[in-house]
Amino acid sequence: MKDIRYFVFDIESVADGALISRLRYPGDGLTSDEAVARYRSELMEERGSDFIPYTFQVPLAVAIAKVSADFQLLDVVSLDEPEFRPHVVAEHFWRGWERYGRPTFVTFNGRTFDLPLMELAAFRFGLSVPGWFNVEARSFEQARNRFNIDAHIDLQELLTNFGSSRFTGGLNLAANLLGKPGKMDVEGDMVQDLFNEGRLAEISDYCRCDVLDTYFVFLRTRMLIGKITLDEEQGLVAQAKEWLIRQSPSSGACEKYLERWGDWPDPRTAVAAPTKAGTV
Repeated sequence: MKDIRYFVFDIESVADGALISRLRYPGDGLTSDEAVARYRSELMEERGSDFIPYTFQVPLAVAIAKVSADFQLLDVVSLDEPEFRPHVVAEHFWRGWERYGRPTFVTFNGRTFDLPLMELAAFRFGLSVPGWFNVEARSFEQARNRFNIDAHIDLQELLTNFGSSRFTGGLNLAANLLGKPGKMDVEGDMVQDLFNEGRLAEISDYCRCDVLDTYFVFLRTRMLIGKITLDEEQGLVAQAKEWLIRQSPSSGACEKYLERWGDWPDPRTAVAAPTKAGTV
């Protein structure tokens, strides 16, 4: 197998109810579930969103697409599946990054959520990651430097010129521009409720599909910056589709993704709409 150069990844996380109960509602005697429900209700009233800050969350499902230096999709894995133990997920994430020679992380808006969550998980679960927290290196060589794209490529950062504009629509929009499914049956704000219902496999499948969307957006950005041609990008997309077809008999996520698959609407081959007589 080819060497792995990139880890394209996405995370689904859930609230730490015991921590929320202890820090936000001390003395109220709330169970974990009660504390989470109360905090979500308060957030909805205050902000119009019940999404709990990452500092009160733990990683549940982490899906990683392993990608070669020539941008070929080699595999997609979901860490610690089917147990999804947060401390094991975090350890596999960081130890895997080291074992594969510290591939470049690729995310969509991972600078503000996914990586801070995994950094905090390392802190929480007692994992040493000196290769990532290389804080004594020169600033531009530090892995966590915002502009160090050898360590982390945040696709939203690229598309917004490092936050100069707002990317309204997010990954869902970027994927749809390429004909890919984007959000399907599950969305991020549903994860906590799915977890409460024990539907962990659905959460993992959702995470895998987000990673596939991210991969295809990654390919288009590699064309955008001149690393590959448009024809090469389309060739890699076709290869990835063949990989999904091979995996679909044993992967619900791949099967669902293929059901919603769409090709990029190439304007070079689009049929022009007929015009009325006498018009240009």
